Amino acid sequence: MERTRIAKVDDVRLLRRGEQVEGTLHLTPHHLIFCHTPAQITDAAPNITPEKHARTKPRELWITYPIIQICTLRPSPPASHLPSSIRLRCRDFTFVCFCFADEKKARDVYESIKAWTCKLGRIEKLYAFSYQPQPPEKDVDGWAIYDARKEWKRLGISDKGADKGWRISRINSDYGFSPTYPALLPVPSAISDNTINYAGKYRSRVRIPVLTYLHPVNNCSITRSSQPLVGVRGNRSIQDEKLLLAIFSTSHSIPSTSDPSSSPPASQSPISSGDGSPSRDPEPMPLDTEALEDELISRASSEGMPGQPQVYGAQQHNLIVDARPTVNAYAMQAVGLGSENMDHYRFATKAYLGIDNIHVMRESLNKVIEALKESDLTPLPPHRDALAKSGWLKHISGILDGASLIARQVGLQHSHVLIHCSDGWDRTSQLSALSQICLDPYYRTLEGFIVLVEKDWLSFGHMFRHRSGPLSSEKWFIIENERIGGDSNRTSFGNNGGAGTALENALLSAKGFFNKDNNSRDSIVDSDGELQPYDMGLPHAKKASISTKGNVNDKNITKVKETSPTFHQFLDATYQLLHQHPTRFEFNERFLRRLLYHLYSCQYGTFLFNNEKDRVETRISEKTRSVWDYFISRKEQFLNEKYDATIDDNLRGHERLIFPVAGQTRWWSGVFGRTDAEMNGSSFSHTQKLESDMGSTVLTGIETADSAMGSGTAGKTMSDNSSGGLSALKAGVAGLGLGKAKGVNGRMSPARTKAEMEVEMQ
Repeated sequence: MERTRIAKVDDVRLLRRGEQVEGTLHLTPHHLIFCHTPAQITDAAPNITPEKHARTKPRELWITYPIIQICTLRPSPPASHLPSSIRLRCRDFTFVCFCFADEKKARDVYESIKAWTCKLGRIEKLYAFSYQPQPPEKDVDGWAIYDARKEWKRLGISDKGADKGWRISRINSDYGFSPTYPALLPVPSAISDNTINYAGKYRSRVRIPVLTYLHPVNNCSITRSSQPLVGVRGNRSIQDEKLLLAIFSTSHSIPSTSDPSSSPPASQSPISSGDGSPSRDPEPMPLDTEALEDELISRASSEGMPGQPQVYGAQQHNLIVDARPTVNAYAMQAVGLGSENMDHYRFATKAYLGIDNIHVMRESLNKVIEALKESDLTPLPPHRDALAKSGWLKHISGILDGASLIARQVGLQHSHVLIHCSDGWDRTSQLSALSQICLDPYYRTLEGFIVLVEKDWLSFGHMFRHRSGPLSSEKWFIIENERIGGDSNRTSFGNNGGAGTALENALLSAKGFFNKDNNSRDSIVDSDGELQPYDMGLPHAKKASISTKGNVNDKNITKVKETSPTFHQFLDATYQLLHQHPTRFEFNERFLRRLLYHLYSCQYGTFLFNNEKDRVETRISEKTRSVWDYFISRKEQFLNEKYDATIDDNLRGHERLIFPVAGQTRWWSGVFGRTDAEMNGSSFSHTQKLESDMGSTVLTGIETADSAMGSGTAGKTMSDNSSGGLSALKAGVAGLGLGKAKGVNGRMSPARTKAEMEVEMQ
């Protein structure tokens, strides 16, 4: 309790959703607890005796310290006759305001919250390391749910099983090869660990292309990696090219060749069922946008393979997906990174996606919060124009579009896909996990979704500590009349000039404004950083381990500019799929909401570290509880009543695909603490804007060894020698918003190019 200046304050007024109640505020080492006895009991039932009223159970609001995003103290001098207040904006979008009659007590509470939130100094002082659950949660072992060998075996890969072209490499068993990767790496059987060792020198963070999903019917794969170290000199790696060629060759036989740039045969017959008829997963007719995307990739792939029969949908179009906007990917070459030179990967097509980086996503969510930030003081609906201008739904739609593109390539085009962004742990995790949800009904069950999060987010090294910032930051604590302007990271409530302060003054002094009875059903108490320092030398193993350890103190500091709602966006996109396909998911919307809450609550150890190596070395499974304990012990609360298991029968070889429906991305109102009518009402100005945005594709560029299309791509042009002609296709692509080839009219303006490069390289 050494950090607690004051442990209990009586006669505190709580404001939330335009309502107010009076009670007592308690400060414990891990929670703020506000207690009050509902006043409406005596008003509604005057016959209740004082004895019965004394036995009425108080209501409590618990707020865990790490979930506090912004804490603003507004001291008021006695002459103002206004109470001092502390306003909290929490990461689960809870907005509350505590009012104190005594300014000194308000300041003591503020300093105590700050000390327990951002002055802990070590991750081991968080609540997760002292939390002791009660039965039945106590009897669950969520750490044992995910077994990497078991999941690879489910996908058909094991040491004793039939060879499907893949093996499990133990080159990273001690995490010395790639500290941010899992211990077990599925790689092509034809590639030795020696080749892998050399290939690792060509990928940032030594995050080589490895398997994350294998389709049970056509044996096509989703692999993931980080960006290559191309640089301004155009570096290449023969071993990396061999590795990727082997990955794209696992679903059919390829003549042996010593040249890794040689192309495998393009013609690939559809996988046939036992009766000889083509076997394809059922799929509704694609929308125009999807059809044009698929045709563009098909045509681009065919351009580099003259002499092959051009039967749309019948040949593989193996794809390298660079999740970054085209110009951003090329900008990274200036610092020794970049994107694949397709002259050396002639067996594939590369697609650039216009998914923005962590800084853009963080600012987009901040704009959403600006539209909601008066939720403690007023019952008014969100600021609709501000929601529309946030761009949040457009970002979610773009991520879903990218996942749909990948799922169609694997499930319908019977092709392999490699996904990467910069380091391969933000946008790559989003696209990889969402595309697997579309492809495999197992990941749409409660157990399967848990396995997916463990595999593609936790084991593959999404930087949860950096992105979530569990140790908070002093930049998120503001004393209003001491705040110095100019720092966008120190955004407090009501920072839009004097309007916010004036509103608070008016509301705090207007005693009749609030509904004191609090009769509402929802009670007050119901509660990629792009540019990192890289070691450019080739001896990667030692340098990687050194850079990972780095400055020990850095691990205990939240860097605000490295925080981002990456996992939140993944859950939001999953919600979109759940809403569009309500019978295809075993879990419900509340499961996703509570998972987002526990991402920030720090009650469990699951999301406190950046990678598998850190969790093993910390022995986190011995010192904390798994977040899955919470959900499994309360499983009945998180099951979807509409789920139809006969549609997704979970039998190997009987998968049923789902795809996001373009134009139907909506606000996840529940997670923002609002009603559906408030955020998705027909009068919203953003609806028309979103519908116009849906006509554009997530693609910003297509590139092969011989041709390119899109703003910022290399100076190549697509020929027009196919029977159908490319002019019609280009006209359709123009409607998708995809730029023209570099060097012709339509290229991005230098000012915009520079602006995007600066954002990508923050």
